[in-house]
Amino acid sequence: MSRTDSHDAAPAGTAPPAPDVRVRFAPSPTGFLHVGGARTALFNWLFARRHGGVFILRIEDTDLQRSTDASVKTILEGLAWLGITWDEGPFFQARSVEAHRTMALRLLKEGRAYHCFCAVAELERKRAAAEAEGAAWKYDRTCLRLQPDEVRRRLDQGVPAALRFRVPEGEVAWEDLVHGPMSFAAEAIEDIVLLRSDGSPTYNLSCVSDDIAMRITHVIRGDDHISNTPKQILLYRAVGTSPPRFAHLPLILGADKKRLSKRHGAVSVTEYRDRGYLPEALFNFLALLGWSPGDGREKMTGEEMTACFTLEAINRKGAVFDEQKLEWLNSQYIHDLPAARIAGLIRPDLERQGLLVADLDEGGARREWYLRVIEALKARAKLLGDFGRDVRPFLTDEFEYREEALEKHLRGGGRSGGPAAIAQRMRALRAALAGVEPFTEETTEGALRALAEARGEPAATFIHPLRVALVGSAVSPGIFTVLVLVGKEGALRALAEARGEPAATFIHPLRVALVGSAVSPGIFTVLVLVGKERALRRLDRLVAFLES
Repeated sequence: MSRTDSHDAAPAGTAPPAPDVRVRFAPSPTGFLHVGGARTALFNWLFARRHGGVFILRIEDTDLQRSTDASVKTILEGLAWLGITWDEGPFFQARSVEAHRTMALRLLKEGRAYHCFCAVAELERKRAAAEAEGAAWKYDRTCLRLQPDEVRRRLDQGVPAALRFRVPEGEVAWEDLVHGPMSFAAEAIEDIVLLRSDGSPTYNLSCVSDDIAMRITHVIRGDDHISNTPKQILLYRAVGTSPPRFAHLPLILGADKKRLSKRHGAVSVTEYRDRGYLPEALFNFLALLGWSPGDGREKMTGEEMTACFTLEAINRKGAVFDEQKLEWLNSQYIHDLPAARIAGLIRPDLERQGLLVADLDEGGARREWYLRVIEALKARAKLLGDFGRDVRPFLTDEFEYREEALEKHLRGGGRSGGPAAIAQRMRALRAALAGVEPFTEETTEGALRALAEARGEPAATFIHPLRVALVGSAVSPGIFTVLVLVGKEGALRALAEARGEPAATFIHPLRVALVGSAVSPGIFTVLVLVGKERALRRLDRLVAFLES
């Protein structure tokens, strides 16, 4: 990973001059890396790469009670999986607490901050009373009016005291790189707590102190931080430092246009990884949540995004998380992957299912055949998990017929004639398959269609049951490809020649028999992939099922 070694705290002020752009991603390790945080990290990363700048990772772990090492690990793993590499860090904010306190005490010494002895319970009582009357409430500066002698007396007596920044009069304005001009009246901002009564720094103080120490030039974060920005600008000014540029990103919304949350489904990066999404697909998808290159492109590499990324192109409105679009994008990336890489990615899944044997690995006797199976399955795969499910009928006879395939192609009447008629076709097909050589997609398809024509029945009434028999599903690669890969060569051609029935009456039942499904890749592709011997066994199994 392209980053420096971990550091205990923010860098000291002796570092060399900063480049033009220095940005940071600063998650709190109190949970997982959610997709909103990942997108924030990605936009910071793209901006830094676009301008030849530095991307810094800072872990804001000052909430010691809620921060966990497990969360830190999850955040780092999620970023690494997505390919979002950092140039400096990770820095841990809790190890810079003394620097934060030093900044607060400096403001106290300069008369810009004051001690506040008000108990939290008293402040909550005043706030609740104001809200009950429908009025807004901010701290009433009770302690700002205390005389110096009274302040000293209380401190000497050990009365707990927080430290507040005295907000000056006027307006706080900035040019947001996403939203444009923004301003807040200072009179609407209550005096900012810098240190709690236990001496611990607050978020706004720690954030400003670290951003100054790290020489951050641009703060790119979510819209939910807009209310913090005027407070932080005031603190920058109070210590004589120019604030960084700010860019606030629109929130990510669910389909109901409400802020994305767990109730909408998966929200963590690791959940999407575990569900079978590719990192490059999620990376691409997150980049398009609120930003676009402006030319209609949807599938882009990180390099292509970097070349055209600008903060000004980010939409000010919330971006809807469309999981169907993510699935589509993931399928496009899967389609472009070499079969060998997919084999490596799905290896753990096959191990869990007990399906992995040595001859499937690189150099193994069935490696070439296995890669052909994966290649045949790619076209319909949306998630990596689809391979773990769909490859099973090629590796073992132990698979179940899917209910939707049975209902659609085996239990109904119509042109298929019902279970008895399907069983008769499958027996005939089984007898024909036993003697067919060679077993190729061309010969199997030709045989089935010749048989269909001779019998005057539709080919589909054979293909769908055959697919279910082979893979247990209504969907698979081409059924004759599957037949060949599973093993019995030339089965459908021999069957057609022997029975002289229309191809359609054979194709649907054959599909069910081969793959257990009503849908699959081309039935002849499936035949080839499944192979002769297993195709025969599966036709026997389907006939027994139909006659039971």
